[in-house]
Amino acid sequence: MNLLSSTSIFSFFTLISRILGYLRDILIAIFLGASIFADAFFVAFRLPNTFRRLFAEGTFNAAFIPSYTAEKLKNKVKGKIFADDVLSALLLILLFIVTLAEIFTPYLVYLIAPGFIADEVKFNLAVEFTRITFPFLLFVSLSSFFSGILNSNNKFGIAAATPIILNIVLIISILISYFQNLNIAKQLSYGVTLAGVIQLIFLIYFTLGFYKPNIKFKLKITSKVKFFFKKLLPSIFSSGVTQINILVGTIIASFQSGAVSYLYYADRVYQINLAIAGIAVGTVSLPVLSKALKLRNFSKVSNIQNRSLELSLLLSMPASVGLIIASKEIVSGLFGYGSFTAEDVKMTSGALKFFGFGVIAFALIKILSNFYFARDNTKTPFYISSFIVFLNIVISVSFFNQIGFLIIPISTSISTWIGVLIFLFFLKKRNYLLLQNKLLYNILKIVISTAIMASILIFFLDRYTVRLDYAYTYKSIYLLIIVGFVGIVYLLSCYLFGLLKIKNYKTI
Repeated sequence: MNLLSSTSIFSFFTLISRILGYLRDILIAIFLGASIFADAFFVAFRLPNTFRRLFAEGTFNAAFIPSYTAEKLKNKVKGKIFADDVLSALLLILLFIVTLAEIFTPYLVYLIAPGFIADEVKFNLAVEFTRITFPFLLFVSLSSFFSGILNSNNKFGIAAATPIILNIVLIISILISYFQNLNIAKQLSYGVTLAGVIQLIFLIYFTLGFYKPNIKFKLKITSKVKFFFKKLLPSIFSSGVTQINILVGTIIASFQSGAVSYLYYADRVYQINLAIAGIAVGTVSLPVLSKALKLRNFSKVSNIQNRSLELSLLLSMPASVGLIIASKEIVSGLFGYGSFTAEDVKMTSGALKFFGFGVIAFALIKILSNFYFARDNTKTPFYISSFIVFLNIVISVSFFNQIGFLIIPISTSISTWIGVLIFLFFLKKRNYLLLQNKLLYNILKIVISTAIMASILIFFLDRYTVRLDYAYTYKSIYLLIIVGFVGIVYLLSCYLFGLLKIKNYKTI
């Protein structure tokens, strides 16, 4: 397997999904802006969508793939039995969780958006929309199981393409609601759950070539399945630390009008890079890293670790710098239309800029966590991630009154960077981190390429200030041209430095 080519396939489908996601969010921004309907929908969507990201973007894989790989290495029959047992137990647990959530939805909304209690209309809308969207959790979590089966067989394209379905369904929901004069936010909520059903059917169909599910409900589960769920709970917290920090931010931001929407739109922009630089690289590298460790092939382990870190930095560093430099222009070009005012652009771009400082750390956390997960160690990442979330909460709450909602992206970035340093310290201390001298040399090349890109970006932003202004009709076209050009310059620079040679990323 080749890390670069597999990541490219995963990233291609992820990019298509995120582009459709932007189109979806542009339509939401045009029709709902930062209104109470937008805030209520984003809160209702935040919880199941957070679980979607937690399960679909590496967390389930982190616990499942090492155990499933170990059983398959023994023989295929044991792998099949283990998968069946996990699926059966997972289905029962999810049905129980969704049922509880549907019964106690008002309390759930109060927990994730306590600031809404002061506005009865907004709170009731959030409760209604959450009841509609929450079954999505069931379908997307089961989808993650089937994605894990595909990923463990080095089939990444189908799983990466699945989120495209969600965005297509939501775009159709918005358009139908507009032309039929329906409640857009409510129809979006129905669209979320419908998309979950379609995604699950889609994944089951493509997984049948590798695994045919056989659900058997048992009162007693095996020790291996117990061990899996024992790993899963801490891995949900540790692998999804960025998503949990965002959820925490939503809770705190609910006390400021419009802040939930500002954070949502900012989150949507930087998440595209996290999906490629962190999630894609982490998802692709985990199966081969886990297998190499099971076979005690440490030269291969070292190669996978170094190439994963290098590729993650190569993809995240230019994005981080670009978001810091051009946050206002990016938000204005993507969302600055209709109900999304110039003030909304200003507030959202402020959040995006501070998230931009943490983009590299958000990606590295995904990669560094894998170095533990591949060893069936989910406790250490859990402890570190718990500290990251605790630190984020302390900083956010301490300075919220003075700074407002902008403290949320600031604290998220600061706490995650501290988490990266802690991860590196403990990985090095336990000799889990097998770094090569070549990595530092290549990081220097990435820094130089990023500096070249940043210089050209600043020049174009200054040259076309008027064309990128909020009031200019075709600002998005200029934004796409500029971003596309500086992106090509960056990739060309990396290629000339020898960073994009496919042979460098071979894992076998």
